Amino acid sequence: MIQSVSVVGAGTMGSSIALAAAIKQLPVILCDINIEVLDKAKNTIIRNLQTLVEKQKISVEQKEAAWNRISFTQFVSDCKTQLIIEAIVEKLEVKIALFQQLALVNGQHTILASNTSSLSIASIQNAIPHPERIAGLHFFNPAHIMKLVEVVKAHNTSDNTALQLLQFCKFINKIPVLCKDAPGFIVNRVARHYYLEAMHLVQTGNTTIEQADEALENAGFKMGPFKLMDLIGLDINLAVSQSLFEAFNHAPRFTPSPLQLEKVKNNELGRKTGKGFYTYK
Repeated sequence: MIQSVSVVGAGTMGSSIALAAAIKQLPVILCDINIEVLDKAKNTIIRNLQTLVEKQKISVEQKEAAWNRISFTQFVSDCKTQLIIEAIVEKLEVKIALFQQLALVNGQHTILASNTSSLSIASIQNAIPHPERIAGLHFFNPAHIMKLVEVVKAHNTSDNTALQLLQFCKFINKIPVLCKDAPGFIVNRVARHYYLEAMHLVQTGNTTIEQADEALENAGFKMGPFKLMDLIGLDINLAVSQSLFEAFNHAPRFTPSPLQLEKVKNNELGRKTGKGFYTYK
């Protein structure tokens, strides 16, 4: 049973994963080399804990206990735990470099998991010693609330690693789905057209952003595609589209939207920058 966790990358997803583990009584190390990102993560976690108290999801005592279980550090060398979850930028070479650092300061039995949305787990394994302990662990935003987690088993991932990750997810009250190391895994492969087709309709003048969101929300979706992209981050969402576009040999159905490319170019990334498809105060 996994009893200690590190999360490297203290952005929106990383801080939320750390909170998900801490709420379920696991000690967590949250690491980011950028002190400003780390400070922002502290404030975000405090705010999210207070929201959970206000919604009567946890007690004040549980809030304090969860906060006290999280340690913060700027040093990757401090991340020496049974499980380490990477939640950094969606660039394969950067992820590989991080895993190589983590492998140097941890033993061969430490499980190294990537929260990548679509990058190849096998490509990471190929560059790291003891590839059997490497897998994907794809949470969904916000990770401390959303139940689904994709446990991605690549060719070299051992059955024991996959089993331990499935057990870990269940322990922190998530619903894990075991999937193969294929482009986009399950959810992003299926959901890509929820975003791409919506942007195509807007770009061709067949609807507006607001109309598309309203229509799909009234059809039963919790969030329309544009609101959801703003929540996820347009840069992150675009990176997944680009990854699938490359993985499927530039198949037209995965072509990244010029509408989204322009937003990312202008640093209009959604909620985290105050402006995306919508403007946020």
